[in-house]
Amino acid sequence: MASVNTNYGAMVALQQLNSTNSQLESTQTRINTGMKVASAKDNGAIYAIAQGMRSDVAGYGVVSESLDRASSTVDVAIAAGEAVSDLLIDMKEKALSAADASLTSTQRSAFNEDFKALRDQIGTIVSNAEFNGVNLINGTTNSIDAIASADGSSVITVLDEALSLGGSIITLAATASLSSAGVASAAVGTIETSLNNLNQALARLGTSSKSLSVHADFVTKLSDVTEKGIGNLVDADLAKESAKLQALQTKQQLGVQALSIANQASGIALSFFR
Repeated sequence: MASVNTNYGAMVALQQLNSTNSQLESTQTRINTGMKVASAKDNGAIYAIAQGMRSDVAGYGVVSESLDRASSTVDVAIAAGEAVSDLLIDMKEKALSAADASLTSTQRSAFNEDFKALRDQIGTIVSNAEFNGVNLINGTTNSIDAIASADGSSVITVLDEALSLGGSIITLAATASLSSAGVASAAVGTIETSLNNLNQALARLGTSSKSLSVHADFVTKLSDVTEKGIGNLVDADLAKESAKLQALQTKQQLGVQALSIANQASGIALSFFR
């Protein structure tokens, strides 16, 4: 039946052309953005999952920064502790030499001056072993915490190791000197005890530094894997989209031709009145 009022064929052709244009627009958007899910309207569920994972990745960045700061603080403390250990070894040598009863007072005084200079250097090192405003070896900080999880619910704690003179680790007094052979001999024993305590403190700091480093590596890998997972969810397959684009462009051209043919159908009615 030919009709000038209703052209069903043109309607169908127009519907198909509109559908093709909509698909073509979606494909072009995927090619332009490189993503198959760029917003919630593309796929609400996938978008929500991806956003949650993006939140985790952002959290991992904060965790890495926190671990790096804590690791640097501990590394500074270790470097200072090792320097103090070297000074204690030198001080033990001076004290052992000054314990020789055959030395004159002048000779012992020379050893004593060296000894006190090394002693004071320990205080200088301990007071300056600071990173980002935190000193982990002078007794002013009980501990430092590094964020260990993306939601901040867990931390890695590193305890303070007070290396000041006259403390529980370095028991040598801040006013220690080698005034006599007997005092020097007693100082040797005190320094040996301090060295043993210091070595244990350095071992604890070293273990903490290793723990921070291992966890930092883990967080980096976890962040990379999560980003890969996000890509699997939202990234477009550009090879597939390219092939689809060509197919849709062809369908669009055919749809335009089909609509043109359908629009000419109503002209058949004129032939009935010639």
